[in-house]
Amino acid sequence: MLPLSLLPALVPMLPSWMDPATIIHALGNGALWGVCAILFIECTIFPILPGDSLLFTVGMFIAMVPPSITFGDMGKPMVYVVACLIMTVFAVGGNMAGYYIGKFVSGWLFKPRDGWVGKIFSQKHLDDTHKFFARYGSKALVLGRFVPFVRTFVTMVAGAAGMTFRHFILWTAVGGVLWVWGVTALGYFLGNVAFIGDNIDLVLVAIVLISVIPMVVEYLLEKRRGRMEAAAGADA
Repeated sequence: MLPLSLLPALVPMLPSWMDPATIIHALGNGALWGVCAILFIECTIFPILPGDSLLFTVGMFIAMVPPSITFGDMGKPMVYVVACLIMTVFAVGGNMAGYYIGKFVSGWLFKPRDGWVGKIFSQKHLDDTHKFFARYGSKALVLGRFVPFVRTFVTMVAGAAGMTFRHFILWTAVGGVLWVWGVTALGYFLGNVAFIGDNIDLVLVAIVLISVIPMVVEYLLEKRRGRMEAAAGADA
């Protein structure tokens, strides 16, 4: 592991028990499995855990390991590949668990009931969500993976909305591979760039926001066409 003297430069403005560098150092030789457990929990149901910054820090730590520390016959690139393979399995596994949680609770959550709870968790909202996932589900699962909180709940909503598991697992796996390998690679190659290291969550959210602009524009145009058609029908 890295010496303690390097930790102050790596610690962001988080509680010590939420700081990725502190977590990895505290886990010692079991760091990879501890990181995998955190990724699984965050992708399943607990969104406040440091997923993006944890992956970034893993990549940065691999790149910064001194030459005196060896990994058997593996060089740093192979360590990166092996770590990403294992972390991807746990990240996708967490989303699979979240999908089945959403599928399990949807019958109870969206049943008819009085009051504001019934208005929020209504069958109409569930039907609208199903239509959304039928049209944008693949994009939502891939792009949502890069947004904190969204990557946790989008899979539960997909399960609740009745997205087929075959379609879900394909696109959540694509998102998982891009997320784990991409963010870890950012840490591996750009971990020494202070701005990126200190603002990794904001950088990823900015990338996603730019990516979803066409989808948002298409949605707004469709809503406008719907209103115009409804108005034309009323006039007729």
